[in-house]
Amino acid sequence: MQDSITIPERYRGPPNSGNGGYVGGVFSKLLNPDHQQAVEVTLRSPVPLDRSLQVSFADGEVRVRDGEQLIAEIRQSVIELEIPQTPDWNLVRDSQPRSLSFARDLNEQLPGRQGFHPICFCCGYEHEDGARVFAAPVGDSSSQVAALWETRESWAADDGQLPVEYLWTAMDCPGQFAYMATGIRTGLLGRMTARIHDRPMAGQTLLVTAWPIQVDDRKHYAGAAVFDADGRLFSEAITLWIGRR
Repeated sequence: MQDSITIPERYRGPPNSGNGGYVGGVFSKLLNPDHQQAVEVTLRSPVPLDRSLQVSFADGEVRVRDGEQLIAEIRQSVIELEIPQTPDWNLVRDSQPRSLSFARDLNEQLPGRQGFHPICFCCGYEHEDGARVFAAPVGDSSSQVAALWETRESWAADDGQLPVEYLWTAMDCPGQFAYMATGIRTGLLGRMTARIHDRPMAGQTLLVTAWPIQVDDRKHYAGAAVFDADGRLFSEAITLWIGRR
């Protein structure tokens, strides 16, 4: 079994830690390499970049540590998600300029820059080689957001399909954007539970959508899903965002 793992700096979210969706997808494969069921990844600490992290297996769960610091806990799970109607693709395309990925001076850590998380691997407009998932409120919606996601053939795994961790990535930031569309600014991702139904071929254009589910004190739950142009569901997730104090 794998006893260590490293997240390259390319897959950052905040400036000095990994994108929660990407690392969740990578960590999920430690427990569920065949992607046959849902996996829950709880992030206990920011994920260091370009550093070897220790992996341990016990009682059917996986833990990732940086020395004595617990980084993440991974376990098998189930997911029950009521997915709203898939937005019209033309409407999503027309809505994209409203994405927070294009707005300026939203992040106090990176003043004067473009986007809420300018250098994030998922939603960062300034990321030189990112996934570029630019979710925006759809039409007159004040909650559901969506993006047309142009995947690249160069991202393909050996079988030509999109790696699992890219699907996890795409379902990350849109959940936070869905809350921001309602006027709620959450903190960082704390947990992600995702199920991969199938993996699309790399190079396809996909639709990513997300929506708020429930607020419980500082816990903000959002749903997310990825479809192709025929409405085929490839993945779904529930993300938990911790509210800012």
